[in-house]
Amino acid sequence: MTAAALEIKQFIQSKNRLWNAFAIAYTGLTYLGGIALFLLPQVGLNLLGVVVLTHSLLVSAYLAHELMHSNLFESRALNVAWGNVMLWINGAIYTPFDELMRLHIAHHVDRVDFYRFDLETFLKDLPTPLRQILLGLEWLYIPSLAFLLRFRVMLAPFWNPEHKEERLRTALLMLVRGSLFALLGFLSPKALGLYFLSYVGMITVLRFMDAFQHTYEVFALGEPLPKRDRIYEQANTFSNVVSLRYPWLNLLLLNFGYHNAHHELMKCPWHSLPELDKTLFTGAEPHYIPLGRLLGNYHRYRVSRIFSGQGSAINETGEPTLDRFYGGIEVSFLLPS
Repeated sequence: MTAAALEIKQFIQSKNRLWNAFAIAYTGLTYLGGIALFLLPQVGLNLLGVVVLTHSLLVSAYLAHELMHSNLFESRALNVAWGNVMLWINGAIYTPFDELMRLHIAHHVDRVDFYRFDLETFLKDLPTPLRQILLGLEWLYIPSLAFLLRFRVMLAPFWNPEHKEERLRTALLMLVRGSLFALLGFLSPKALGLYFLSYVGMITVLRFMDAFQHTYEVFALGEPLPKRDRIYEQANTFSNVVSLRYPWLNLLLLNFGYHNAHHELMKCPWHSLPELDKTLFTGAEPHYIPLGRLLGNYHRYRVSRIFSGQGSAINETGEPTLDRFYGGIEVSFLLPS
């Protein structure tokens, strides 16, 4: 085995139990702590609770992503069990974890993005007033389409015969989660509103990250797929890191911005991605696009990207350009859209 192969193998085996335990404990404590802050009378502490709960929801989402790759535990059963816990926290529990994992791994193996529901066609077919309301909410940064797709997934077992075996599971989940939210609303309507605000915050950050990580072709599930190689994968993958100058800031999103390194070795755990990135790349590659440079694009194309496709981040000469990098819409490892 070559030295390079030995080094790569080291990254695959680099599960750090302390880091992983801290991330899981942090998620649980901040989730409960954020809700507790909502129940206090002080407005300042309520706002702090929004920040705390939003971050907890985000970390639970990125931990679910790690668990889809079995990057936290050696046991597949443990990864699935904790994956379901994280989906419970961030509200994506209505789709079985195994199904989300299968679709996400297919994204890596086939080097494409998938869709079940043609959102663009659906919107074009809607009555004009209803379409304008949905797009107007998007213009106001209210993620109406994200909620539309989530409700569609939640209710799928009751209208789609292919998912009818999930009806009991889904009904029980809706009953339990609905009862818990009703209890929170009974204790404090303000707390329920702040929870919703935190959830919108989570969706917005997840959308922002997911929008600019690929310019993959998009295919319907079951459609014949072209063969794509590693060169295509890396050329159409981008690392939207929080900061290159201060790498520790990337821990806020569990290093999810090191996306080229993640796609090169999807079995590398989140805590080792910065080191893997340094091993694989020089830092001068055109795939590095810090988040600050993408804020303008996220704002400018927040509605038009729904109908324009992802665009391109590299021009004809191989140089990075953001002029036509529109970004994806509702491409998420938490949502089998």
